[in-house]
Amino acid sequence: MPNQNYRICFCCRRQYKVAAAEAPPSLKAIFDAYSENGLMDVHNLHRFLLEVQKQKSATLEDAQTLMDALREPKPTALFHKRGINLQGIFKYLFGDINPPMDPKLGVHHDMNAPLSHYFIYTGHNSYLTGNQLSSDCSDAPIVRALLRGVRVIELDIWPNSTKDDIDVLHGRTLTTPVQFLKCLKSIKENAFKSSDYPVIITLEDHLSQSLQAKAAEMINKTFGDMLFTPGPEGLSELPSPESLKKRVIISTKPPKEYLKAKDLKGHESSWKKGSSDPSMEGPWGKEVKSIHAKIDDDMDVEEEEEEEEEEDDPKSHPPQYRCLIAIHAGKGKGGMKEWLRVDPNKVRRLSLSEQELERAAVMHGKDIVRFTERNLLRIYPKGTRFDSSNYNPLIGWMHGAQMVAFNMQGSGRHLWLMHGMFRGNGGCGYVKKPEFLLKPPHDPAAKKPITKTTLKVSIYMGEGWYSDFKHTHFDKYSPPDFYTRVGIAGVGGDVAMKKTKTIEDNWIPTWDEEFEFQLSVPELALLRIEVHEYDMSGKDDFGGQNCLPVSELREGIRAVPLYSHKGDKYKSVKLLMRFDF
Repeated sequence: MPNQNYRICFCCRRQYKVAAAEAPPSLKAIFDAYSENGLMDVHNLHRFLLEVQKQKSATLEDAQTLMDALREPKPTALFHKRGINLQGIFKYLFGDINPPMDPKLGVHHDMNAPLSHYFIYTGHNSYLTGNQLSSDCSDAPIVRALLRGVRVIELDIWPNSTKDDIDVLHGRTLTTPVQFLKCLKSIKENAFKSSDYPVIITLEDHLSQSLQAKAAEMINKTFGDMLFTPGPEGLSELPSPESLKKRVIISTKPPKEYLKAKDLKGHESSWKKGSSDPSMEGPWGKEVKSIHAKIDDDMDVEEEEEEEEEEDDPKSHPPQYRCLIAIHAGKGKGGMKEWLRVDPNKVRRLSLSEQELERAAVMHGKDIVRFTERNLLRIYPKGTRFDSSNYNPLIGWMHGAQMVAFNMQGSGRHLWLMHGMFRGNGGCGYVKKPEFLLKPPHDPAAKKPITKTTLKVSIYMGEGWYSDFKHTHFDKYSPPDFYTRVGIAGVGGDVAMKKTKTIEDNWIPTWDEEFEFQLSVPELALLRIEVHEYDMSGKDDFGGQNCLPVSELREGIRAVPLYSHKGDKYKSVKLLMRFDF
């Protein structure tokens, strides 16, 4: 690699030599144990795959196939007719063919259970391009969400300014509308590009009966046979994702009368004055706290955003609209105990704000889990998240909530957890819930002192920043000073975060450190990985992140790709890590 020059002052420059990536000492020691005379032949490679990479089904033929693939298109200095040298093995380990999750697994969970048995990748106000008060509404964020694998799209539908057509917008705010029909067409075109499993459209309906009839006509004409319509009586049991492949499902609880849009200038000014944006506290947002942390003081001043006060009255809708609603939504009369009532003859969807769930979890934890065995529970961000920030999704998942709705256009650590959870099961947007959430009585509040497994994580080194960033991106005067944070987001005592030493002035840092994590609920644990660049003058710079479901980690030495704070994968940046249980 060429040397780099950094300006120190007006007339002086400092030159740094940029070295090529080299295997760290502990990796060299592993190679020495599985090689002879500096070469790893096919038999030792097979042993390496079995013992280090823990690929228990690997055969001698698999080892030969890997060796042949590494030699393509023709043998180089990295290879010898009798085997592969250290640099050859290093190239394999750090290559794209060695990811931390097995790409061959694909969709491997049982997909024949009812929808209520799955966590579902869910968006909130899916049409917004930015904040909740004044950003544009568009079909573009809907398309991006679907291509990422999101399976639940939320649309708020309102009469347009002339009351003769339907717009999608965040009502009673300054957001600019987008046409309902345009959103429907974009959903149809992109619904099944990333996954064949069903797309659920949740409608927050503020329409008159005549416009409901028009909405029904648009939906029918757009989706046709793709629509799943069980009939006006609703469902007595939820069908399976497998049975609903490439189907579109409508779920809504329209209000009994539609509301006229009003602006929220008072809310907007209060946001500007007092409300902080977690995503602005560094590009990665606030640290993820334990779900048992103290509930925020502003809980009591929560202004709920969604209006679901009574159960759906089917007779209040035009018949052509009523027939489209596959999953009925509503809270019903009474308090939380009544909302969580389980009807043996009917299934439904209940929506709670993040703060309603936190309050309910204190007294009704078991009832929530019991409700989610048969019914769908959707959690949405509190109404004061004007900045489109998000919340800790673990409190929803640990209570069995299937639809933990997130602002997908945002960024930050909580959104990284959402991305991480749904990298599981082949990225299809449906992840089977752990068995303990399907077999009551499970008490989410009960302490879980028993360690089920210990995860050992080794962080060897990283590379790729030199290729993906300008040489002055992190520091104008010298190469970057990288460190890595690694930890667990999960339940109770599983939550932890640890940090490597900082490697100064090096584009290809070698840490060679090992950490251990005791896990009591590995089924819900997510491995968090972040790289930062130390900055003496202020906040540290962001160098990449990844989040992975612990239950799907491949043991052994793996190349872990890193993503931007928005969740986009970097072209070259990755870490070399090892995982052992």
